Amino acid sequence: MRRHDIAADTRPLTTGLILRFWLPLQATWLMMAAESPFLAAVIARLPGAKENLAAFAVASALAWIVESPVVMMLSASNTLVRDGVAYRKLLRFSNALNAGVTAVMAVLIVPPVFDLVARRIMGLTPEVAGLAGRAMIWLLLWPGAIGFRRFYQGILIRDGRPQAVTYGTVVRLATMAATGLLLALAFRLPGASVGAGALGAGVLAEGAASWAMARSTVRRLRAMPEEECGFGRALTQAKVVRFYAPLALTSFLSFFVNPLTTFFLARGRQPIESLAVLPVIVGLAFIFRTSGIALQEVVIALAGDGPENRRTLRRFALGLGAASAAGLAAIVFTPLGTAWYATISGLPPDLAAFAVLPGALLVLLPFLESALSFERAILVRSHRTAPISVAVAVQLAVTAAVFTLLVFVLKSVGAVAIGPALTLGYACGLGVLLLARRMLGSGQ
Repeated sequence: MRRHDIAADTRPLTTGLILRFWLPLQATWLMMAAESPFLAAVIARLPGAKENLAAFAVASALAWIVESPVVMMLSASNTLVRDGVAYRKLLRFSNALNAGVTAVMAVLIVPPVFDLVARRIMGLTPEVAGLAGRAMIWLLLWPGAIGFRRFYQGILIRDGRPQAVTYGTVVRLATMAATGLLLALAFRLPGASVGAGALGAGVLAEGAASWAMARSTVRRLRAMPEEECGFGRALTQAKVVRFYAPLALTSFLSFFVNPLTTFFLARGRQPIESLAVLPVIVGLAFIFRTSGIALQEVVIALAGDGPENRRTLRRFALGLGAASAAGLAAIVFTPLGTAWYATISGLPPDLAAFAVLPGALLVLLPFLESALSFERAILVRSHRTAPISVAVAVQLAVTAAVFTLLVFVLKSVGAVAIGPALTLGYACGLGVLLLARRMLGSGQ
């Protein structure tokens, strides 16, 4: 079997093969989870830390929104690049999409446009807006670079080489660290520009590494005889758009969970305390959620077209989710939670105690993340992506409704509302996917 046929392999799956795919991707997500704390630690040690941290948060948040349409290119190439013709067609689509988000970014960093967004819409102070605007320049190529590297990462995963994605992330983190230290120590740039420059350089390096590692696979795809490219010949640009548009909408909507949470916490009881512990408790939960996030591409690559592999992957997903939730519970329901919040995260004693209950209420998220990843992957593998965006829309609506009930009606402490709102939102999104897959019959 050629390596790029791994997704079509019909042999029964083993736990060992699933782990061989999942572990490198899990390592990738864990390394990425360390990215923001590292850059924040660098910026916090530079002059004007408070203003620069705020400006960097604004610049990176805006860049994430601009990049959101290209995030799902990983799943798209993992699913669709089955032959040389499909590769060329999806490459053209990916390049056009990358050019589009780069153009949006270029418009956004024009001073009058950014001033409108930063000062009039977001209400930033002139100092923070100026720092954020200069930082955005360093992120001009960020969205397109994200789309470029995720396109080739999907090809690597489909080719049976998920460990190559991990190598690319190592390159990214090393480049990011070196660039950040260089900009801070040698060029004495403001902290926000140091963080943005490090992010931009890291993603460009990772994209180059992913492209280089995928070259052998691309050569094999391009060399495939025309008669073996039936899937690609049937893949029109209209089909690509119908497949990808719901995925782009899904990632775009998903980015609104964080600002939505911030909005309600700022208006609930004890807003300052709630906002202060938000990144700490959500960050801890995210560490355990990464196991489920990494699973989606594994399921796309290994599910095949028959029911047996899918049943094996479902058992793995549910077991992984249960183990991840148990791991989080072992921290948040024991004295380890206080130790994490106070010692590792550095919260003062009053905030560490305040974070205990909100953190405990997030305990089901890792299990729901794994279940959601499995259901999304099966729908993507079956080329039925529309329900995924519907599920995210329902998730956002339910999350907002629960926040409204708890914060505005029941006058709950904002931080205490995070767990119920996110958990019920995730659960309803999962319900939509389960219902959609049952109605569509997309696998067993």
